[in-house]
Amino acid sequence: MIVCIAEKPSVARDIAKVLGANTSREGYMEGNGYQVTWTFGHLCTLKEPHDYTEQWKAWALSRLPMIPQRFGIKLIADKGVEKQFKTIESLFQKADEIVNCGDAGQEGELIQRWVMQKAAVKCPVKRLWISSLTEESIREGFKNLKDQSDYQSLYEAGLSRAIGDWLLGMNATRLYTLKYGQNRQVLSIGRVQTPTLALIVNRYHEIVNFKPEAYWVLSTIYRDTTFTATKGKYGSVEDGQKDLQSIEGKEFTVTDISTKKGTEAPPRLYDLTSLQVECNKKYNLSADQTLQTIQSLYEKKYTTYPRVDTTYLSDDIYPKCPDILAKLTNYADLTSPLAGKKLPKSKKVFDNSKVTDHHAIIPTGVVPQGLSFAEEKVYDEVCRHFIAVFYPDCQFATTTVLGKVEEVEFKTSGKQILVPGWREVIKPMKQEEEKKEGQEDEEKTLPIFAKGEHGPHQPQLAEKWTSPPKPYTEATLLRTMETAGKLVDDESLREVMKENGIGRPSTRAAIIETLFKRNYIKKIRKSLEPTPTGIELIGLIREDLLKSAELTGIWEKKLREIEQHKYEARQFLDELKQMVTEIVTTVMMDNSNRRVAAVVEEKPKKAASKKSATPKPKKPKTTSAEPNSDAIIGQVCPLCGKGHVIKGKTAYGCSEWRNGCGWRQGF
Repeated sequence: MIVCIAEKPSVARDIAKVLGANTSREGYMEGNGYQVTWTFGHLCTLKEPHDYTEQWKAWALSRLPMIPQRFGIKLIADKGVEKQFKTIESLFQKADEIVNCGDAGQEGELIQRWVMQKAAVKCPVKRLWISSLTEESIREGFKNLKDQSDYQSLYEAGLSRAIGDWLLGMNATRLYTLKYGQNRQVLSIGRVQTPTLALIVNRYHEIVNFKPEAYWVLSTIYRDTTFTATKGKYGSVEDGQKDLQSIEGKEFTVTDISTKKGTEAPPRLYDLTSLQVECNKKYNLSADQTLQTIQSLYEKKYTTYPRVDTTYLSDDIYPKCPDILAKLTNYADLTSPLAGKKLPKSKKVFDNSKVTDHHAIIPTGVVPQGLSFAEEKVYDEVCRHFIAVFYPDCQFATTTVLGKVEEVEFKTSGKQILVPGWREVIKPMKQEEEKKEGQEDEEKTLPIFAKGEHGPHQPQLAEKWTSPPKPYTEATLLRTMETAGKLVDDESLREVMKENGIGRPSTRAAIIETLFKRNYIKKIRKSLEPTPTGIELIGLIREDLLKSAELTGIWEKKLREIEQHKYEARQFLDELKQMVTEIVTTVMMDNSNRRVAAVVEEKPKKAASKKSATPKPKKPKTTSAEPNSDAIIGQVCPLCGKGHVIKGKTAYGCSEWRNGCGWRQGF
């Protein structure tokens, strides 16, 4: 019997249908020589500190750093998980062969490997590697199963990432909480989370400390067209007024006209980050909302695998493109000009060297039905970008007109679209808030000027002020995370810098959501701003290793190199262990008596009830520390180490919570 294991029940059903395993059993499908079962995402996780030794139950500085000699895994404490694992384990023990059908990526590999490891699998294991869940793709994937050993480096990279996050997160969180948190607030530190918070806090300080400076711009209006002095900004009003006075009452003369034609290639296909960026700009969808939406479209077979960091397609996709375009019937008016013609094969679209695990996100050709608002918008973005890459370049002409009044020179320019090309498919959206200081509308159409013409004009000197940097939005933060702290607009340069990005495309949204949940950042309209707690936390971290986006980007690059057989997982973990030990030593020696004040967001006050004017007694404000899975009745409190765990009506807490310990879960 061949046992196939997928990452979700819905995916398992799709695979079972293709394989002919149509008989439903408890926890799996069966038929035609196959048994198809599933996980619910992670069934296993790395063991927690107290699983290794009783000494690590209580939070104490004297017991840091916590570095297990050998890391182990355990089942997640959940009845549903335990029940499904027993089913999987039973199937594995009787299997002649197992097919790993997990998501084709680092996390998917880790999820399934841990389950097989926990079940002590002995039989041969194959790997299904597909980029879409269509019937055709599943059939093709089963014809080309790989040996699981081919993906060993992928597993080692995922395992190194998980262990690295455990080492830094567990040790640094306890270290900073005990040293600076006053036993009232857990200070959560993470390998990617903390550098991301630092980006937001640093930008906040840049804005707060910004000192605006006045400058003056001399311009004039000639034939309803604004010309700007080529001298640029005037540092003093006196200099500007001197030139203004010299040109008042004098005629404006056109001295030169030049027109330069150019072309603009279609935008690249979407990877996950660029899709999240665009959907945040256009539809105000958060990074997490976009991820959940494109994941839903993938599971419904409408788009390909979404958790990708490439904007390229492999050469083997090219022959399939005409058929995909033909099936996009909702876009017939856009695909009809391409029908019956040989599609262009640009190196900016098809490049095997730029594709590793998966290609860019594209539609599968399956016609969607019953989409939500978010699904409609995200699907439309994916389809239009796919169609646009086969359209010709946009052709435009840029006209620059120079003028002069006395000795003062002026300039204006305009851009005219000659042949729309791909712009027939994608209409670029104007984003006023993203225009750079002093940037004019480059696509304005100019009237026809003649060299040597002259006439009256209306000069003016305008006072302006320098502007502070803009707060991060989710879109700009994602781009900055992608390029290790540098906001880069150029697409080709971004591709190069992705190697050193912090986090993975699939995890960046979760990192941002975590910062919200831990009350480290807040959103004001579209802007991300740090809370007082977030500002204080970054302020007390002096170790660059914990908060530098560039250094974190170097670790991310090493993780990618592990996946590519270019770096040893053992060396990566040894470096992290040494780093954690050094951080613990440095912080323990800090005698500055710095502390972070516990900050709790106040909830809006409710109107007093008419039935009773007697206010209810207020409960002390507290902050939870550890998950309920750690709460074993009678054990030492995991936060203060003084009290012990007690159980209330609906949750757990510390017996010392009235005396200053802040560890409570839901009281």
